[in-house]
Amino acid sequence: MRKAFSNLSALLLLVSTILAGCSSNQTSSDAERKEEATKNVKQEITLNALSEPPSLDPALATDTTSGWVIDHLFEGLYTKNKKGEPVLGAASDVKVSDDGKTYTFTIREDAKWSDGDPVTAQDFEYAWKRVLNPETGSAFAFYMYYIKGAEEYNKGKASVDEVGVKALDDKTLQVQLDAPLSYFDKLLTMWTFYPVKKSLVESNKKWAAEAEGYVSNGAYKLTSWKHNSEVVVEKNEHYWNKDEINMEKVTWKMVNDATTYYQMYKTGELDLIQTLPTDVIAQEKDSEEFKIVPYFGTYMFMFNVEKEPFNNPKIRRAFAMAINRKAIVNNITKSGETPAYAFVPYGVNTPDGDFRKVGGTYFKENAKEAKKLLQEGMKEEGWNKLPEVTLMYNTAENNKKVAEAVQEMIKNTLGVKIKLANQEWKTYLETTAQSNFQMARMGWIGIFVDPTVILDYYLGDSPNNRTKWVNGKFDNLMAQAKVEQDETKRFQLLHEAEKVLMADMPFMPVYFYSQNYLTSKKFKGIVYPINRYPDVRWAKKIAD
Repeated sequence: MRKAFSNLSALLLLVSTILAGCSSNQTSSDAERKEEATKNVKQEITLNALSEPPSLDPALATDTTSGWVIDHLFEGLYTKNKKGEPVLGAASDVKVSDDGKTYTFTIREDAKWSDGDPVTAQDFEYAWKRVLNPETGSAFAFYMYYIKGAEEYNKGKASVDEVGVKALDDKTLQVQLDAPLSYFDKLLTMWTFYPVKKSLVESNKKWAAEAEGYVSNGAYKLTSWKHNSEVVVEKNEHYWNKDEINMEKVTWKMVNDATTYYQMYKTGELDLIQTLPTDVIAQEKDSEEFKIVPYFGTYMFMFNVEKEPFNNPKIRRAFAMAINRKAIVNNITKSGETPAYAFVPYGVNTPDGDFRKVGGTYFKENAKEAKKLLQEGMKEEGWNKLPEVTLMYNTAENNKKVAEAVQEMIKNTLGVKIKLANQEWKTYLETTAQSNFQMARMGWIGIFVDPTVILDYYLGDSPNNRTKWVNGKFDNLMAQAKVEQDETKRFQLLHEAEKVLMADMPFMPVYFYSQNYLTSKKFKGIVYPINRYPDVRWAKKIAD
């Protein structure tokens, strides 16, 4: 019996081992099959740009929609890695002088344009000086003012030859700064510093208006642009780092209606959407496809300080104090936004702590005080009745809901009836750039996480400052901060600058952004930067 039992035990052990081995092999085989199947999956993704990109010219783009596409088409001397850190891109090497003011970049030998031609240092020199050329009309030229002679040339006070950007040879670019800049590498990751192909741009002024003839140097090339419908880019076979790029094709649809693009996501026509309809957030927030990420920017309403009634600072402050920001973020946007009582968002680490926490708030919501300020402002202007007010916003469902809420809050708190008007994004940018408004919605996202790039918006000579507000003290503090090498002192100067801005209030902050997304489970490896829309260069579509 003992022998029979022993033999039976051995047999059972053998069977168990065989079964276990089969299970292990089976699991391994499933994984291998899935991996093999993924190799055969078309690496394509469809996103939603919401609207037509106003410009795909790096020198002229000023908005996040255009920037989203451009960031996939071009690459600067530096690019960003998956962690959002600046790393060398089109440059293979950089040397910095002992005084921190001269940078010498070596352009990669294998850096090429999407048509196969080599990218040269001359292309970079040409592109940057083109941005600075007053005739170009670049609204972001001021980001280059750190460069020696750049501001003077842009303002017509110096020649182009005095700008501290020079190609020493085909692969060597020298850049001279007015003063050392600790975040110069981060600055160079923004699209304003991308190269353009000199021979192409000089031969065709409309080179960036259509897909045909468009040439870029980044991970993708532009293959189709059906205006107001879709933009398509495909992997650039000439890109030096193409082996690291997983996604072969990216399509941006242009669907502005939130209900429509949400349904398109649900039916698989879109693989990723941002800014969900507010009425679906509650049902989606527990989904593994739902994501909320911080977004380094501020949602606001600008005041035109040269148009009645917002020529009066007390009336501007009255409007700012009259709305309920918590009600807006809790009942309308519902995506983790933070009520804003200043301009610079949370998220900037300083030697003293978070910049926003250190700076605190600059006003409080107070209906009684708002009414008092309104009456004082009207009395100062000699008005018995407030001039008619129109609030403008760019067409989008959530913008409409916020505008309607503000309209109702102003009416209930101040007894002022305001009208609403909306325009499509490209037209809206043109209208507000001409300061053809009284009160208008705007969002400002930092190109990197630093107070400077937020506060720069309201510089007196910034083309982005649509409010007509100019304050010499503010401009001077900002100028001092940009050359200050002591970080503690630099942040102190930036706090002082924000204090000046908030005392005059040429705008009313509403909330600090966060961004919500729905992303199909079919994709992995998508990067969600704090100051850009998703980067899909490393995304991968996996087999079901």
